[in-house]
Amino acid sequence: MNRNILHQLSSLFLALGLLLGMTMTVRAEEGAGSYRIFLPLALRAPASCAATGARYASLPINPPPTDRPAAQHPDLNLALRGYTPANAATEYIWLGGDADARAPQLTTLLSPPRRPDITGAWHVYDWDWTQNRRGDPIAAPPVTLMGLKTTPGELLSLPDSGYDLGQGYEALVLYAEPHRITLKYTREDNVVSGYTLHLENICVDPNLLALYQQLDGQGREQLPALRAGQPLARAVDSPLSIAIRDTGRFMDPRSIKDWWR
Repeated sequence: MNRNILHQLSSLFLALGLLLGMTMTVRAEEGAGSYRIFLPLALRAPASCAATGARYASLPINPPPTDRPAAQHPDLNLALRGYTPANAATEYIWLGGDADARAPQLTTLLSPPRRPDITGAWHVYDWDWTQNRRGDPIAAPPVTLMGLKTTPGELLSLPDSGYDLGQGYEALVLYAEPHRITLKYTREDNVVSGYTLHLENICVDPNLLALYQQLDGQGREQLPALRAGQPLARAVDSPLSIAIRDTGRFMDPRSIKDWWR
């Protein structure tokens, strides 16, 4: 392809991204007498997230800190695993067996507390730790991530549980980006024991995000701590996605007896 035409196409794609309010990176690579244009996934530029009005503090973790940068850890950053649609019912279900009376109750994530409509169901991908790469979709349970209908701007708060990490706090923030957060109901900087909650497609409170980034940069000896019912984010205009884990294993988030009592 002629170099001038290549540059014109690159400019056109960039202009289109700006017009549509999207972020886009265009990279050209010259081969043997030809050119290729690389167009990564174009996503709408995230809206600025309004603060919730909450104030945040931290607690020391039970050492050691995570064994790699949190953004590169597939147990902490769910984006590294990704997910794929599941052929499963988008409705709440009853499962047999015992229930943990101290398990996080997801009704209290929302304001007002409720069981919202389920908008989608997905399989989270497994992780091949030997090859350090994404594996196959997790087949059991049949759903490991679900989407929920929310009201844009509504407050999202830490789901109540029966756990106490000290000083009235119930969970730590193990990972945060502007539009995702990973919460842990123990003081360990991993998902090996206890409950872990992944929230996707949200607007994390910028003050909570700034505190997380500060403590992460200081070596993660402490991490942000949250009390039950403490606001941590706001809903956006796309469905809120939730995954929940127990001792590292992804659970079915649709279960009423476990998470939606």
